[in-house]
Amino acid sequence: MLRLPPHDTSFPTSIADAVALRVNAGAVGAYVAGGTDLYPNMKRRQQEPRRVIDVRRIPELNRLEVAADGTLVIGAGVTLTRFMRDARVRADWPALAHAASDISTPLLQNMGTVGGNLLLDTRCNYYDQGYEWRKAINFCMKKDGDTCWVAPSSPRCWAVQSSDLAPVMVALNARVVLAGPDGERTIPVAALYHDDGMAFLTKRPEELLVRIEVPALTGARASYQKLRRRGAFDFPVLGVAAWASFDVAGQVSEARIVLGAVGSHPKSVPEAAAALVGGTLADDQLDEAVRLASKLAKPLDNTDFTIGWRKEMASVFVRRALKGLRPGGT
Repeated sequence: MLRLPPHDTSFPTSIADAVALRVNAGAVGAYVAGGTDLYPNMKRRQQEPRRVIDVRRIPELNRLEVAADGTLVIGAGVTLTRFMRDARVRADWPALAHAASDISTPLLQNMGTVGGNLLLDTRCNYYDQGYEWRKAINFCMKKDGDTCWVAPSSPRCWAVQSSDLAPVMVALNARVVLAGPDGERTIPVAALYHDDGMAFLTKRPEELLVRIEVPALTGARASYQKLRRRGAFDFPVLGVAAWASFDVAGQVSEARIVLGAVGSHPKSVPEAAAALVGGTLADDQLDEAVRLASKLAKPLDNTDFTIGWRKEMASVFVRRALKGLRPGGT
């Protein structure tokens, strides 16, 4: 049985206290909410914090409300189950509710949080193994080694960003609010990520993700499609989020397409999205958008399935996501 390494846990009840504890802990500190990512990583000795700051008792992190201007305000500590079952989310942001329902299993959805899924550690076949297995191959660059076994000659880590919510949040132009020792700052979700398997977040270690703000759809439509081996539990091998707004004639006025789980950060495909503008999502428009988006899906040997098949499936799932923008989702 894998066991957690020795560590101390604190339970702050305010954002200021949590940040102060994290600053004082320094390099051996870590925030935790649901723990569905951190604790398994600790058991495998992928992460080894000595001071864990449990933020579940902070009231602000449990907010879930719609502001006066129609913005959906999601506390980072809101569980996936509560989020995906909320009637307002299901009615007005159905793509987000769908993406949350695709994460893991019901038991883990009861524990996992919206913020935790956005901050999910990057994943790789050579990294997400037990300590002894990783030691046997001389570790990897992401933890304890100096070689990326996906691309041994590469100077960087190629672990993939496997959040289901991240590509949808990027497509919806959502923002995150981060609290640190110098106060709060707000950035687009798209700016939260680096294209690097190790330094995959722009969030500073001592900063706490407080909330996510999602603009109202106001007539726009969004969709999400996920490829994985099993119908539950598995992380995405590919995630495709799409969003489009429409003019009075029913033509696309603006669009976004975002690919998840094909790189170390959610990949926006503006060229493919531009192919949809000015049309009504007809098949020929979708053909061009699919062609352009699929070019950016360049899978490596770091997740499930064969590389060639995953590449082939990119066009299939992009098309499904774009069809989901049509009235009735067809």
